[in-house]
Formats: sequence, structure tokens, C-alpha cells
Amino acid sequence: MKIELHEITIREIAEGYIDNAEEGVKGYGGLLNIRPKYQREFVYDDTKRNAVIDTVNKGFPLNVMYWVKNEDGTFEVLDGQQRTVSFCQYVNGDFSLNNKAFHNLTNTEKNAILDYKCMVYFCEGNDLEKLEWFKTINIAGEKLTDQELRNAVYTGEWLTNAKLKFSKSNCAAYNLANKYVNGSPIRQDYLETAISWINDGKIEEYMSIHQHDPNANELWAYFLSVITWVESTFVKYRREMKGINWGALYNRFHGQIFDTIQLEKQISDLMMDDDVTNKKGIYSYVLTGEEKYLSLRQFTESQKRTVYERQGGICPYCVNEHRQNTHYEYTEMEGDHITPWSEGGKTSIENCQMLCKEHNRKKSNN
Repeated sequence: MKIELHEITIREIAEGYIDNAEEGVKGYGGLLNIRPKYQREFVYDDTKRNAVIDTVNKGFPLNVMYWVKNEDGTFEVLDGQQRTVSFCQYVNGDFSLNNKAFHNLTNTEKNAILDYKCMVYFCEGNDLEKLEWFKTINIAGEKLTDQELRNAVYTGEWLTNAKLKFSKSNCAAYNLANKYVNGSPIRQDYLETAISWINDGKIEEYMSIHQHDPNANELWAYFLSVITWVESTFVKYRREMKGINWGALYNRFHGQIFDTIQLEKQISDLMMDDDVTNKKGIYSYVLTGEEKYLSLRQFTESQKRTVYERQGGICPYCVNEHRQNTHYEYTEMEGDHITPWSEGGKTSIENCQMLCKEHNRKKSNN
């Protein structure tokens, strides 16, 4: 890849700055694509964004930026999008700093910003070289998420359409499902979640198959169906519902009919059960019946030691089978619920017995 260093003023970069869904994010008189398809959304918070302007105002150097030079004379920001958008937005009047918008500044102050020189490397190379260089120079910056790297590989009309629905601030997916999905749309968490749900975690496979589709309507319709099913199946919202793998539950159970009132009563009872330590897992449990999702509370070492001493190291099951060796060391025994949790038994010392490992395994398997 050929690389040349240039000094370019903010005035030149901010000329013709636009940011909209139809035309993308452009600057440098329309010649600079500030957010190519392989780039992430704008992720700087106010503190980082303001720090860029403060750096410029003080005349301190910003980190060097990289542009790709295309054969037609246009450019793409390879590294430096966050800084570029920050000062372009300020010059454009999109935000204020210290209660002063750009138009409130004196001409001297304005020119100091506009004449600030950015150090920009122009890079020329093929698509593969651009992508590899993009990954390399971002190692020291704000780490790319896995989905941002996938977006760099599977570009096309499908991805462009999908990002409109799943990857913008206050996008349709966020407005619909922010109570149920973790993360941020601009860091591609919503897009990653939706694809993972629809294809059982095989994200690259799905993106490869659909890369050249004209739109992402299938993914959006599926995502909408999942959230609609969740809201109609679980009639009361709880904060524990956020971040659950709803896609997996929808794929398995959406064809079944549930008594939603009874389901809610069961969930409410489980939420109040002290033995259930993973409250988020309740939603998977009430559908599957599998106790593994609940992370049921175990007997403490103190409880087990007390019961061991009370039993004198004797396994009652061995006694019932008239075995000669019924005495075990503490480390050779395990705590067991006399009455199973599923039958109302609690994880209390009164409901604890110490069994040899063999009998505890046999009882657990029955």
C-alpha cells in the first residue's frame, strides 16, 4: 500500500459536510466519504467529542489520520472518523462547547479552528489491503467489536439496509426492543443480536448467504416477530428480561400456546424464591422445565459440615443397603436435598443430608 503524508485544514475537511441516511457522511467538498461501509457509527460520547475541540483550540496535535485514495480521486476515512465527525459537527453548529456554539465565536477564534492543520496519510491499495490496514491501525484505538469487523467483510445493499434498521441511534430496533436487548445499536450490538437469533448463533454464515440481498426485510420481520411474541407471552415486564436469548426461546416455543396468567404466577413465585439465584434464568425455566437455568442455591460448607458431624460420617443409603463400609470422610460425601427443590424442598440445614458420592449421583439421576 502506497502512503503519503499531507497537511489538510479543518476548513477544507468541513467544506460541504453532510450527514444523512441517503447520502451518508461526506466532507472535503464532497470528495471525502467520512463513514465508509466498513466503518463503525459515531461512538464518541460528549466528553471525548469535546476533548477533540479542546485539543484543536489549544493548538495541540491530534493523532494522525488515514484516508484511502480511490482511483476516481475521492477518499475514504480509514482511521480518524470519530475525530473528523467531532470537529465537523462543531463547525456545522450541531453542538456547543462551554455554552458557545461555533457561530458565537469571534472571527479570530473561528479562523483558529478552521485553519488548524490535520496530519493525514493518503493510502492507496486494493480492498483487501484497505481492510487489513484498517484492522491494524485500529488496534491502538477504540477496539472494533466483532460485528464491526464482520460489517467490514460483508458489505453490500443488504448490510446498508440492515444498518438503517439496527445500527443507528434511536433506530427502529432500539425503539422497539431496548428493554430486551443489551448493548448499543451504534456499536452493532442490535444487529449482531438479531442475526444470532435468526441463525442460531451462526452470524457469519447468515451474512454470507444474504450479503447481496437487496434489503434486510427478512431479518427485520423476524426480529419484530420475536419481540411481539415476548411481549404477548410474558405479560408483565421485569428488568431481568433484558439480555435474555429471546431468539432461541422463540425459535423453540413460538408455535405453542401458553396460559399467560399461569405463566406470570409461576414467574412471580420463582422471583420470590431465595433458592433461585439466577432470576434471569426463570424465563427459560418456565418454558423448558430445566432447572439448570435457575442456578439453584447450594448448601454452604458450614451447613454440610454440621450435617456431616450430626450423621457421624454415615451415609444413610449405605446403611439401608447393609453395606459394611458406611463411614466416609467429609471430602467423600456431598450435600443432598432430602426433599427435592422441585417438590418444595428448601436449601436449609433441616432439608440437608450427606450422602456418599455414589448414592448422591444415583439419586440425582433418578
